[in-house]
Amino acid sequence: MPRLSPDAPFVHPDCEITDSTFGAFTEVGRGSRIAHSALDDYSYCDRYADIANARIGKFANIAAFARIGATDHPLDTAACHHFLYRSDDYWDDAGRDEDFFARRKARVATIGHDTWIGAGAMVKPEVSLGDGAVVAAGAVVTKDVAPYTIVAGTPAAVLRPRQPPAIAERLIALAWWDWPHARLRDTLADFRALPAEAFLEKYGG
Repeated sequence: MPRLSPDAPFVHPDCEITDSTFGAFTEVGRGSRIAHSALDDYSYCDRYADIANARIGKFANIAAFARIGATDHPLDTAACHHFLYRSDDYWDDAGRDEDFFARRKARVATIGHDTWIGAGAMVKPEVSLGDGAVVAAGAVVTKDVAPYTIVAGTPAAVLRPRQPPAIAERLIALAWWDWPHARLRDTLADFRALPAEAFLEKYGG
């Protein structure tokens, strides 16, 4: 029997999950923390990923220790410490700064379909990764990444295309990530064996 299910995510031990949703065949690696986020079908994160305020597309590959939607601190006030907004942790008569948390949750990171975020990489709030984008290990992504583009470094900069623009456009038009589970199985051998262009020629993209 397959390990992954269309009905519920496979969640490894020691995870913290808050206000988040998961599509079919998803997986959450050991010790990961996911808050106020959505992972669409077939997406997964490896060990100790930290995902907050994010919308993750289908077939996203998120490596160990990656961080998406990394929360930040206020920089225009006299202090930037937790006591400003997690005040109830410090005093009985002070509440949390709910406006601060609402602003933080509104700064959503968006991750496209068939993306790969390398180990220890960080994607900042309000950044979008296009379909097919790849983030190298250890990169810090502060700006949007175009579809089928590989970025690396701190801050992340374009390294090279993952696919030529014409092939990328055809892959996006084909939208294989929306195929039914049975069709993915039927075409598995071609996914494994064919270069992208040959796959597109065979399946009409």
